[in-house]
Amino acid sequence: MSKKNDLARRKRQHEFELKREKQEKEKRAKKLQAKKSKMKVDGTEKKKKGGFQVGKKKLKTKMTALAKAKAAQAMEVDK
Repeated sequence: MSKKNDLARRKRQHEFELKREKQEKEKRAKKLQAKKSKMKVDGTEKKKKGGFQVGKKKLKTKMTALAKAKAAQAMEVDK
C-alpha cells in the first residue's frame, strides 16, 4: 500500500482540512462582523457642532404653501 493511501494519513489530512475550513469560516465571520459594526452609526455618539458647510453642495429649501402662493402671485404681477 502506498503512503498516500494509508488510512491514518488520510484521516489526519481530512481532520486538518476540516480544521482549516473551520478557521477560515470563523475568520470570514469575524471580518463580516467588524464590517457591520463599522457601518453601524450610533446617532447618540455623534452630534453636529453647528459648523458651516464648505463646498459646492446646493442648499435645498422647502417652500410652504403660503410662500408658493406668494411666489406664484408675484410671477403673475410681472406678466
